Amino acid sequence: SPSTRSRSPRKSPAAMLSLALLLCGVDGAILRAAAVAPRAAPPQCVAVAAPYDTEAFDKVVMKTYNRFPMAIASGKGCELVDLEGKRYLDFAAGIATCTLGHANEKLAEAVSSQMRNVNHVSNLYYIPQQGELAKRLTDTCNLDKVFFCNSGAEANEGAIKLARKRAHLNGIERPVIITAKSSFHGRTIATLTATGQAKYQAGFGPLPEGFEYVTYNDVSELRAMVAALARPKLWPFGRPAPRLAGILLEPLQGEGGIRPGEEEFFKVARELCDQHNALLMVDEVQTGVCRSGKFWGHQKLNVDVDVLTTAKALGGGVPIGAMLCKDSCNVLQPGTHASTFGGNPLACAAANAVLQAIDDEKILDNVNARSAQLKTKLAGVASRLGCVKEVRGWGLILGIELTDDSGFTAANLCAAAMSKGLLTVPAGERVLRLVPPLVVSEAEADKAVDMLEQAMAELMAKK
Repeated sequence: SPSTRSRSPRKSPAAMLSLALLLCGVDGAILRAAAVAPRAAPPQCVAVAAPYDTEAFDKVVMKTYNRFPMAIASGKGCELVDLEGKRYLDFAAGIATCTLGHANEKLAEAVSSQMRNVNHVSNLYYIPQQGELAKRLTDTCNLDKVFFCNSGAEANEGAIKLARKRAHLNGIERPVIITAKSSFHGRTIATLTATGQAKYQAGFGPLPEGFEYVTYNDVSELRAMVAALARPKLWPFGRPAPRLAGILLEPLQGEGGIRPGEEEFFKVARELCDQHNALLMVDEVQTGVCRSGKFWGHQKLNVDVDVLTTAKALGGGVPIGAMLCKDSCNVLQPGTHASTFGGNPLACAAANAVLQAIDDEKILDNVNARSAQLKTKLAGVASRLGCVKEVRGWGLILGIELTDDSGFTAANLCAAAMSKGLLTVPAGERVLRLVPPLVVSEAEADKAVDMLEQAMAELMAKK
């Protein structure tokens, strides 16, 4: 019977970290290195339960993720507790998603209240909660219309369709969207192709045409690519030449190593889009909704955009995505794009609660205060230990880049930090990502850096 079924031998979260890191795109060499991370005493425990039956789980759930060998039982604020009672300070936040932390009372009340009233009706009818949310979002920027969906990938799909539809209306039969190398825009076929990383695309060909890539923050390469697309060409059998429809960029590259965009690069992108009647589109799935220290990441770059995509933090953990655009490029009409669940009353109630809390609790002020605190403390760690090359990022999306001679990788550091009770996320081989809930406290920020320093010191001692 299921109650007597044998289970696989229990493995520690640190030792098994290599499996879960595959989700972040970390290659096999890094994963093997993670196994050498030092093990410390487990975090403070509460009542201990039996280990979760991961074998039974894996028998019925597709293995599209390699998971940590633990199951979370509960959370509050910036703390998570697993089924065995181990406590963790959460600086991963569901991969930059849990804006208000865990078990936030206002968010819980908004969702439960809406669920008791009406949770879903489809977009065949007007949805007041959706209209309220759209007004809140357009009030934060210079954009006019909103399309709601369920995730960041869907929001980016909407942006791609919008740019292509507009291009066709303007007589462009083979529209091209320029994106950046080392970018990440999603895992659907179109957004996977927009993602400028071959490792994510491998094995999924043939990929759709219509995407070109340039090095992030390289102005000359961007100019050259746009010029090449504007140059008349002869194509076989009378095929029209590809032409620019839009430029899609992250204000800060997350999966690409927490690399902020440069103001000059985005200024030139804006100028080129204006010259060629193309759309400047920003992927704010990870940087949006105050994580950057501004409401939107592109606002730190002083650039005007035509299209914006968002998800993650918008619902505080309840799935919702959105694509915003100017009236001037609002070309999607009934029948051209849709989403059954997009913008339903339940998801919009959650997002409205998140945005209300951001205003009421002055969360943006906390983001900037905690960002300055973390950067200062991490700079001290870097000077004391000598294993940190750079601390970079905006607001509460920060990256710690390790020196080449540190003797350990981001995967090693992530594993060591986890063994001490701190959850983080790698962003490449040598960059550790810190993306805590936006409500993280001063004391919690200090505690996180202290745990990181202990983990780094122990790793360096093993060199």
